[in-house]
Amino acid sequence: MIPFPAPDHDHRRCRQSALDRAEALCMQQGARLTVARRQVLEILWEDHRPVSAYGILHRLNEAGGRVAPMAVYRALDFLVERGLAHRLNSLNAFVACSDAGHSVISGVWFFICSRCGQVAETQDTSIARAVSSAADRIGFAISAQIVEIMGVCPDCFASSVEEHS
Repeated sequence: MIPFPAPDHDHRRCRQSALDRAEALCMQQGARLTVARRQVLEILWEDHRPVSAYGILHRLNEAGGRVAPMAVYRALDFLVERGLAHRLNSLNAFVACSDAGHSVISGVWFFICSRCGQVAETQDTSIARAVSSAADRIGFAISAQIVEIMGVCPDCFASSVEEHS
């Protein structure tokens, strides 16, 4: 399980480690993490919060580039296909994958804080097995198990308790 980041976690190191893992995974898969793809991934790793495709486009263009929306979508498609990012359908946004390269068929659960927007990612094989078993019983072929759960992260919950004390 990839928990919500602690307020004092070293995000710079966290981000660099994730980018290094992404490079290694692409090399292992025989794929190229081009400059454009890496720039999109770097934006996704700026924070532990989801970013829309147009949010990414805006940041790239702010940095002095003239990037077309299709270039961003192609980069996002590549990152999602390689297991380096996920699309959060409920938010119409993307988030960097905290456990690069794992399969979404085996079940990925996102806990999304409705207050601060941070996302924690986890996999639960027991739930995934139960869903697969139910699908097998009705002859359904699963292509992905992605669950998005809205709520309040530990930090926001703690701060709301303090406010009401």
